[in-house]
Amino acid sequence: MSNQSAVHQWRGVIEEYRPLLDIPDGTPAISLGEGGTPLVHSEWLSGLTGGEVWLKIEGNNPTGSFKDRGMTAAISVAVFEGAKACVCASTGNTSASMAAYAAKAGLTPIVLVPEGKIAPSKLAQALVHGAKVIQVRGNFDDCLKLSRGLADTYPVALVNSVNPVRLEGQKTAAFEVVDRLGDAPDYHLMPIGNAGNMSAYWLGYQQYAASGRATKKPVMRAFQAEGAAPLVLGHPVDYPETKATAIRIGNPASWKLAETARDESGGRFAALSDQRILAAQAELARRDGVFVEPASAAGVAGMLSELEAGESYAGATVVITVTGHGLKDTGTALEFFGDIPHVVIDSEIESAAAAAGL
Repeated sequence: MSNQSAVHQWRGVIEEYRPLLDIPDGTPAISLGEGGTPLVHSEWLSGLTGGEVWLKIEGNNPTGSFKDRGMTAAISVAVFEGAKACVCASTGNTSASMAAYAAKAGLTPIVLVPEGKIAPSKLAQALVHGAKVIQVRGNFDDCLKLSRGLADTYPVALVNSVNPVRLEGQKTAAFEVVDRLGDAPDYHLMPIGNAGNMSAYWLGYQQYAASGRATKKPVMRAFQAEGAAPLVLGHPVDYPETKATAIRIGNPASWKLAETARDESGGRFAALSDQRILAAQAELARRDGVFVEPASAAGVAGMLSELEAGESYAGATVVITVTGHGLKDTGTALEFFGDIPHVVIDSEIESAAAAAGL
């Protein structure tokens, strides 16, 4: 066998960035190999803007969303501190992630979800990993109140993003962006629901700038759906509604942290119609080959909306986080396209060519 130089294999965000994470010394890493997700250049959006636009594709995490970054940290610390069970409120992705990491760690996962307001694919993820799924007559915010109450009263660890350890894991996405590009981007765009992710990115960018690993920090811009836009409106929304279920949240837990990230970075929040978000989801898949769930397209939809309004990103480096995989919610994608094409031909080359428009 010929000698080969050792090739570094990704070890998950805790082992890759442990010295930079504020977690207890000696915390064992409960990992599924999360992080290390692709930063893919978008020729489509770069061409539209005259800048360099990159997509941070978080759907490539083990359970298909960015939530795995925070969950590896939260579950690892929960195990280190002796927890036997964990609880979360979820619109879907958090529950899927928690259930997977709890299964890996041998903890009992308890999931509270709004009745009838969770994509079947995400519900299936939680169930197959062995979660105790409890549907609540109410919205996400009601579920979070119950989760807090359970954690306060019973011996279970709360692993929603109100748990600061979650943000320690999620901030590693900012580290990866800088490590890949060589510096922070000029702008960072993303969807925003419970607001933990924007807060975590800003935490990561600040830390890298303070340590000299980045020479600047990006302007942070985050986008909500019009039917669930408390950060844009400046007050909670009692009955949030949007097809983008992952950001159907009326009272974000990390509200103040996200506002701080917006203000310190010179950024802003904006709201978009469901139609714009779903159109951006389809366009991103067709133009760049990246299939994301509806909420994940909000950052792309936001950029398109801003360009339409005269905003310029010319000459700028921009990163857009797309937070979850399209397979998380195929029902909404199919609904957007209307009738599924039904083309049936005989087994003949000429028929196939004609059907394909060749």
